[in-house]
Amino acid sequence: MSREIRITPSILNADFSRLNEEIDRIAAVSDLLHLDVMDDVFVPNFTFDFEAASKIIKESSLPVDAHLMVANVDSIAVQYAEIGCTSVTIHAEATANIPQTLRNIRAAGSRSSLGIKPNTSIDDYADCLELVDMFLIMTVEPGFGGQKFMENMMDKVRRTRELIGDRDIWLQVDGGVSMQTIEIALEAGADTFVVGSAVFSASDPAQMVVDIREFATGKSSL
Repeated sequence: MSREIRITPSILNADFSRLNEEIDRIAAVSDLLHLDVMDDVFVPNFTFDFEAASKIIKESSLPVDAHLMVANVDSIAVQYAEIGCTSVTIHAEATANIPQTLRNIRAAGSRSSLGIKPNTSIDDYADCLELVDMFLIMTVEPGFGGQKFMENMMDKVRRTRELIGDRDIWLQVDGGVSMQTIEIALEAGADTFVVGSAVFSASDPAQMVVDIREFATGKSSL
C-alpha cells in the first residue's frame, strides 16, 4: 500500500486576522495550502472573492491548491491558474464543460483537479481520467469547516482508486480529516489529505501536520 503522502492544510479554520503568520507556521512541513473559495451560491457560505483570494495566493509561503466551490466555475477557474495556483479544483456539479475547463486549467500552468460532492458518483466522470491530475472526494458536504468525517464515502474513494489504476493522479479527501480518520481514508486509497480544524485548533499546528504525516506515512508502508 506504500504511496507518497501529501498533507494540504486548509486555512478555513485559521485566524484570518493574521493569515500570513498562520500560513508561515505550517509552510515548512506542508505540501500545499488548501484555499477554500466559496461564493454563497454553489455552497451556503462565503469565504473569499477573487481579489481577496489573489492576495492570499500571491503572498502565500506555500504553493496553493485552490478549491473552487463556486457557481459558473468555467469562467473563473482559469483565472486562478493564471495568478499562480499550483492546483485548481473545480466541482463537477458546478461546471458546464468539464473537459474544456480542465484543459484550460492545465494550459494556464496549473494541475487540474475535479471535485465531487458526497451524493455524486465518481463513475459519471471516469471519462475525465486523462484530463485530471487529481480527484477530490468530499468527505463532508462542502460549505463549512469542522464537520464530521463521512466514513460511508470510502467506497467512493476505493472506486476512484480502481479507476485511477497506475495513472499518476492524486486522490484527495477533504472534510473531517484528523489523526483519527486519516487511516480510514488511507486504507481506502487516498494519498492527499486536506486537514483544517485538526491543524489550526492544535496548540502547535506545525507539529500536528508532522504528526499526521508521520502517522499516515507509517501506515502506508505496512
